[in-house]
Amino acid sequence: MSDQPANGIAPEAPPLLLNVQYTKDLSFEVPGAPAIYTQIREQPRVDLNLDVQARPLQEGGNVFEVGLSIRAEAKSGETTCFIAELVYAGVFTVNVDPSLLEPVLLVECPRLLFPFARNILAEVTRDGGFPPVLLTPIDFVALWQQRRGTAGLAAETVGNA
Repeated sequence: MSDQPANGIAPEAPPLLLNVQYTKDLSFEVPGAPAIYTQIREQPRVDLNLDVQARPLQEGGNVFEVGLSIRAEAKSGETTCFIAELVYAGVFTVNVDPSLLEPVLLVECPRLLFPFARNILAEVTRDGGFPPVLLTPIDFVALWQQRRGTAGLAAETVGNA
């Protein structure tokens, strides 16, 4: 039996396919345990850092690993309550025009991974004895544009040196 449809035209490949998603790295530390649990008098302040990385899995191919890295550090005053680090990744097959590759990898792919990473971070902080860290939705377009602006500025600076 043939994979060709009855009309003889092969179906077009989807522009973006999430093949697999997984926790690539997860770390949760409570440096002051157990004393920190009795010392906290106020809601800890949580500082977040977020990054997106993409890399091809084969030379000249259309399969990429995209990793969403999140680091959350909670402090009460100057005391560190916890540090959580998560890299949540996915393997994507991308069938788009080369001019669209960067925004697909750095905007659309992390947008698909984000809800799962958000849930893992909330659960690990809650399971660590703290209020869950609930990330607000991330504007990956703005993050990508900021990254491009920084890279463009760095290239311009190098060019003028």
